[in-house]
Amino acid sequence: MNLFIWSIVGVICFVMFRSIIEFIQGERTRGMQESRFSKELFYTLLVIYLIVLVGFGLIYFILSLQQEVLFESAQELPRGIIEKMLDSIYFSGVTLLTIGYGDISPLGVARGIALVQALVGYVLPTAFVLRIVQNRAARDRL
Repeated sequence: MNLFIWSIVGVICFVMFRSIIEFIQGERTRGMQESRFSKELFYTLLVIYLIVLVGFGLIYFILSLQQEVLFESAQELPRGIIEKMLDSIYFSGVTLLTIGYGDISPLGVARGIALVQALVGYVLPTAFVLRIVQNRAARDRL
């Protein structure tokens, strides 16, 4: 795989993980209202999930331009660019939300990427709950 493709994948990974780390460190949630349910925190959760979903989808798509990284068991015909992009985003969503229907399977290096994405999808809600608890504890100390 050439250096340009890996550079793009690296930039996408950097943006995704930087967004997550900024949230965990509290940089995205400063000044938010404190309550049991915060609309700002909820919207932040949605935006972070969308960033991760689209970011991993782009990684799968970029890798699929070089070699086949996603195998769809129900489709035998060659797929065009649009179909590959839609399949990549779909697989990313199914993996991130840990649904795993099984209709599309990763191949090669995409297996490792899918494991990392599933881990992020599994741990991200925990980080949000932790952020709520930390905000509440900080408010109670004041």
